[in-house]
Amino acid sequence: MSMSPSRRLALITGASLALLAGCGSSSDSGGGSGSQKPAAASKVAVVASTNVYGDIVEQIGGAKADVTSIISDPDQDPHSYEADTQNQLALSKAKVVIENGGGYDDFVDRMLKSGGSSAEVINAVKVSGKRAPKGGELNEHVWYDFPTVARIADRIAAALGKADPDDSATFTKNAETFKTKLEPLEAKEARIKKDHGGEGVAITEPVPLYMLDACGLVNKTPEEFSEAIEEGDDVSPKTLQSTLALFTDKQVKALVYNEQTSGPQTEKAENAAKTAGVPVVPVTETLPEGKDYLDWMTANVDALASALDQ
Repeated sequence: MSMSPSRRLALITGASLALLAGCGSSSDSGGGSGSQKPAAASKVAVVASTNVYGDIVEQIGGAKADVTSIISDPDQDPHSYEADTQNQLALSKAKVVIENGGGYDDFVDRMLKSGGSSAEVINAVKVSGKRAPKGGELNEHVWYDFPTVARIADRIAAALGKADPDDSATFTKNAETFKTKLEPLEAKEARIKKDHGGEGVAITEPVPLYMLDACGLVNKTPEEFSEAIEEGDDVSPKTLQSTLALFTDKQVKALVYNEQTSGPQTEKAENAAKTAGVPVVPVTETLPEGKDYLDWMTANVDALASALDQ
């Protein structure tokens, strides 16, 4: 019989706590273990649940932040990630932790609680202030919402400044620079809204919905389809048929496709779009290799604009 994720996490957490208990040199006081680089003691230890937030921290913290991103593999689905003892150890040493929240990366909260961490925790969904619509589900993918990311940048700067008061002004300045670089992205979204507002698009998952909403686009995808794909469930034949009809009947101008969680049903949607001549815009949940957050989002918005202009 296979072991459930919750049982596996419990065993991992127990093992990590035993490991930490036996390592007297591992503490939050800055002493570190013998393998830790001496320079790291002067940096603020930060753990981010994904490399999306890790990159934003690096842009704001610069050389004064020692950042560990738990999920950094572009082929890894964050929804199914299973934490390990290295994650627990990193969290035990962190002064600042940034998680997405909203049920996206609950393993962070569980490990923080079991490890007795005193780190300042930034929850991106809580910072966003977004709530689930009445009778609906919260879209937790808030890093595709640029106003939210700007607020997160301010919270990161404040948390780093609290941990390292001597460099507080630098963190604040870096956050302002980062937010200034978000402005062209919002301008691109406004341009798309002016040119294509009200046009229909399809998705495989809710990942890019905040970006699509900001562009004034209308998601035509049956909710049952995108919810089933996100949850890893089977799509009913009727729902799949309705989704494929969006392309064959030319009801949408583009398919925005989460290529990190592709499968037989999403591939059918992708193939139907391509056969019908509907452009496919790939997106991901974590940073592609070689890109920072701003490069990545610029590429996403540009690809969407190009698809709609066809």
